[in-house]
Amino acid sequence: MASLISLLDFQLQNAQGLSDILEKEKLAIATRVAKDIEKLATEKLSLINKLQQTDERIGQHPDVESLTSDPELSPLVDKIRVIIGDCQQANIINGEALQRAQMSFNKLNNLMQQSQGKLGMTYTADGQTKNVTTLGTNIKA
Repeated sequence: MASLISLLDFQLQNAQGLSDILEKEKLAIATRVAKDIEKLATEKLSLINKLQQTDERIGQHPDVESLTSDPELSPLVDKIRVIIGDCQQANIINGEALQRAQMSFNKLNNLMQQSQGKLGMTYTADGQTKNVTTLGTNIKA
């Protein structure tokens, strides 16, 4: 079984990696680069899985009680908890920003569809509305 300190070091590396990814995700959301957002979300999920698996391994370690009593381990545990707490906050903020970006895109898309509908609408001889995509744009003379 791996030593408790090596598990904590691995947990710290993953927590710091998650923090870095969340910072990159924030930038990708702000610049609206969809492929980066998708790639970072995949990386984020992978790190979250590693954190959960390592946490389970730490919880099953025979020396788990020493996490709070050992003067070498408890500061490391505290550091990991702070980073994870910061990551949770950053993830909430990123999620809200992504939702706002999605709503903004939906509004713009709706406006464009409405605009296209109004520009291309005409009437038939019977007085019924008809959408025409070439309204006035296919005149040759």
